[in-house]
Amino acid sequence: MTSTFVRSLLVAGAAVGALSVAACSKPAAPAADNVAADASAANNASSTAMEASNTASTAAMDASNSASNAASTTGQ
Repeated sequence: MTSTFVRSLLVAGAAVGALSVAACSKPAAPAADNVAADASAANNASSTAMEASNTASTAAMDASNSASNAASTTGQ
């Protein structure tokens, strides 16, 4: 076998290997979309948690004010 023939076989083998890897690999775009969706979900969860915290804080302040008003009404 001549060196050009062996070189051609090596190049053809490398090309077939590269095509196999490309055909069997998962696309990168859906993974990036999943990361963006996860980040969006985390942002929504953070916003919801912040709203719940604010609501709880307001409820605690209202309860404190009600207790204070009840105590002043009864003269204590």
